[in-house]
Amino acid sequence: MELEELKNKYKILQEDNEILKQENTKLKEKYTHFQKEYYEKNKDIVNEKAKARLKKLGKEEPERLKEINRKAYLKRKEKLKELQKNENI
Repeated sequence: MELEELKNKYKILQEDNEILKQENTKLKEKYTHFQKEYYEKNKDIVNEKAKARLKKLGKEEPERLKEINRKAYLKRKEKLKELQKNENI
């Protein structure tokens, strides 16, 4: 009897899990679409704000700006290595 109860609970949990997965994918599609749409429409404004933040950061904390630039450089370098590695394979 306990085994049957456990099987029933398991089936219910699986069904709930599937429903939640479907809802999750729908929500992801919905919100990523709005974000993409926003950035496509306001690309210039977003870029200007980012440049202004970097300038402000450069004046207030130049060491932090150097650190951010270094991390970005290392990330680009790593991606380049991966691309070259994938092309050689």
